[in-house]
Amino acid sequence: MELLSGNEAVARGAWEAGATVGVAYPGTPSTETMEAFALMEGVYAEWCVNEKVALEVGLGASAAGARVLSTMKHVGVNVAADPLFTAAYTGVGGGFVLLAADDPGMYSSQNEQDSHYYAAAAHVPMMDPADSAEALAFTRDAFALSERFDVPFMVRSSVRVSHTKTPVEVGERAVFEPAPYESAPQKWVMMPAFAKPRRLVQLERVADLEAWADECPYNRVERRGAQVGVVCAGAAYQHVREALPDASVLKLGVTWPLPAATLADFAASVERLYVVEEASTYLTDAVRAHGVAVADFPAPLPRDGELSPGLVRAAFGLPEPPHAAPRADVPARPPALCPGCPHRLVFKELTRLKAIVTGDIGCYTLGALPPLSAMDTCVDMGASVSMAHGFELALAGTEHRPVVAVIGDSTFAHSGLSSLISTVYNRGGGTVCVLDNRTTAMTGRQGNPFNGVTLQNRPTRELDLEGVVRALGVDDVRVVDPMDAQATRAALKEATASEELSVIVFRSPCVLLERRVQAPFGVNARCTGCGVCATLGCPAIARDPEVGLASIDAALCIGCGQCAQYCRFDAIAQD
Repeated sequence: MELLSGNEAVARGAWEAGATVGVAYPGTPSTETMEAFALMEGVYAEWCVNEKVALEVGLGASAAGARVLSTMKHVGVNVAADPLFTAAYTGVGGGFVLLAADDPGMYSSQNEQDSHYYAAAAHVPMMDPADSAEALAFTRDAFALSERFDVPFMVRSSVRVSHTKTPVEVGERAVFEPAPYESAPQKWVMMPAFAKPRRLVQLERVADLEAWADECPYNRVERRGAQVGVVCAGAAYQHVREALPDASVLKLGVTWPLPAATLADFAASVERLYVVEEASTYLTDAVRAHGVAVADFPAPLPRDGELSPGLVRAAFGLPEPPHAAPRADVPARPPALCPGCPHRLVFKELTRLKAIVTGDIGCYTLGALPPLSAMDTCVDMGASVSMAHGFELALAGTEHRPVVAVIGDSTFAHSGLSSLISTVYNRGGGTVCVLDNRTTAMTGRQGNPFNGVTLQNRPTRELDLEGVVRALGVDDVRVVDPMDAQATRAALKEATASEELSVIVFRSPCVLLERRVQAPFGVNARCTGCGVCATLGCPAIARDPEVGLASIDAALCIGCGQCAQYCRFDAIAQD
């Protein structure tokens, strides 16, 4: 018996099933899954540049006979949707399992999204573990099921399942011998003449899957009282069991396709049937589509965020159990860039320029928050470069503020390159800042093509970022140290004054990567209380609320000297 998170359990289940290939792009709450898989014996694992590429690499390995695990967060499924939908036509060779980790509550995401809809739309089976034990068992079994039905299987987790550790009975690794590869263009070449017959194969498969859903052991009925019955899946099941101990429950382990006969029998056995789910109506709508009457809650469930036992009880008109009220005097802790973060001065200077800043996905998105307040948009991976081009098109011929795109090195490799190619091709202008902190920082400092670090530390090559940009046709490319305020200011001023497209690579390693801690800075008697240092948003800097003078917390300061570069009175110096 081991204590594993849901992510670790998925990795263990894939390993026990004999999977040998793991492909992913890091994204919370899925990231640790591939990191755990990469540590296991007899496997190959890699970070791909994006989720679409990961799924395609995995599909190729599957076609060749290997069992493959691919992992991504919910918005990553958007990126991978193109090959996913066609993989439901081609089918698989070796078993192919895709983990989609949803994030109800948006703890680390730009939206709430329910991956069930992808499974239903693509006609790909989906399994919903409610804890780590099920995450291991479902993933392990999904590989053989993928081969049996000749289709990828999706395993859906949520942030609560992914990151909560529960007891798991681990097993031994299965011996899997892949079948020799044989060319089969009618199965794998999806041009219309071959895709049309595969569509018929898909429809026949759906009928087989629907029959299987009523027989499989992953959907189970827990009979208690006859008055209330609840249909639920995943983490919601845990909340229902705690909130409604007397209710009968149909716990769905397979959420597409739904078990039609099981649903009908369960509904007939209770007076009122309810569906409990998080931040979505997928399951409610799907149950009703099967002709099952779903009762309305006395008080509606929230349409956003995670559930809790208290919220479930409130929806049923039941009082919450007694609990201590939260303290009202706990200070807010808004997220902030780390002390010494190399992104901070770039945003400070963009604020001074009054630039329109189109941002991207990464820890540098925190530059949108006060006091820097230096970002105007952030939509999805790679959107900064594309949206900057859109701003330039809309504002052409007018007097306007400088337009600057800000994107990280990993995100630039993920999808910023294609956006930049489009801008160059269409003779766009503006300024693109690539914040190259030598890692994929926000998800835990993973490697990427521009720092040359692979998941399993294999020998590789570091791609030449500025060389790639020049090869695309950008003439104005410069590399700047973002820890140097004057150099950063000068580079941004020159680039934004130009009519030509400019790319500035701001290169300095993440402070968590090298942990370069020097003697802390302090504030001396020359401080006038002007407050400029506080506008940097460094967590180590504070101002006395009564006299307005600055102070620096020596326990937080890493001695980077960023603040000292902005003090006109020489009031900040190393102790």
